[in-house]
Amino acid sequence: MITNFNDLFAELKAKGICKRMVAAWGVDSHTIEAASLASDMGFVKVTLVGDPDMISDVCNAAKIDMEKFVIVPEKDELKAVAKAVQMVHDGEGDVLMKGLCSTDKILRAILNKEVGLLPPKGLLSHVGVIENPNYHKLMFISDMAVIPAPDFRQKVKMAGFVTGVARSFGIVMPKIAFIAASEQMLDSMPACIEGAMLAKMCDRGQIKAIGDGPLALDVAIDQEAVEIKKLKSPVAGDADCLLFPNIESANVFWKTNSKLGNNVRQAGFLVGTKVPCILASRADSVDVKLNSIASAVISAK
Repeated sequence: MITNFNDLFAELKAKGICKRMVAAWGVDSHTIEAASLASDMGFVKVTLVGDPDMISDVCNAAKIDMEKFVIVPEKDELKAVAKAVQMVHDGEGDVLMKGLCSTDKILRAILNKEVGLLPPKGLLSHVGVIENPNYHKLMFISDMAVIPAPDFRQKVKMAGFVTGVARSFGIVMPKIAFIAASEQMLDSMPACIEGAMLAKMCDRGQIKAIGDGPLALDVAIDQEAVEIKKLKSPVAGDADCLLFPNIESANVFWKTNSKLGNNVRQAGFLVGTKVPCILASRADSVDVKLNSIASAVISAK
């Protein structure tokens, strides 16, 4: 079972998984260094779309052999982003990665109706993966980056996305907690009502997971809290996936882990697209970007 990112790297190596990754405006040191490490580990073949002089400067400074990459020269940032997305759209890549370009620029290309990567009537969402030493396994969370206030139908799709990513990590029947401010059924809180409805959909097989909700965060991930509150649940204290009620709660959880936790490792990528799209921040560390590449690769079809 994959319980941390080192396990994930080992699993990719053991299964001989290798995907084609295209980096849009992949000209910055963190993107290139993460891509280089992933290439050395053998789970990606990397194409960098961008200014070859900038790429060369980074590789020389970091003592990276440029020969391990395919370089598609394009000195204009917007054209490089469009070219990278089109390459993936045309079947020349299995994973897309954002480089130094801003999020709005790559999202416009991904959402292009003619050569973008979102299927007709599709839903764009985001899944994060967190390795926290205070929890006994990986946590898969949604959605801290794309959908501000998901409605019920969107939450159903988001549940499918986040549990689908968990399954790609080898979790046959993921346990998903539908997070609210309380595990009590309070009709004054929409997240409680929708959490209960989503849990019942899991019971009926409409969502392929073991689900429970509403669950407050403490009982979702802390067995001691479950015992104190005498809660009976197939998910509480052992959740694989956390579906948050809105972007604020998910984003705060994500950043609390990253800024206040020791030895926390993270990854994230867009889902709902034709291929996984790594949307890491330009400021994210090499480790976050490497973890994101590996997570996207194992999730790619």
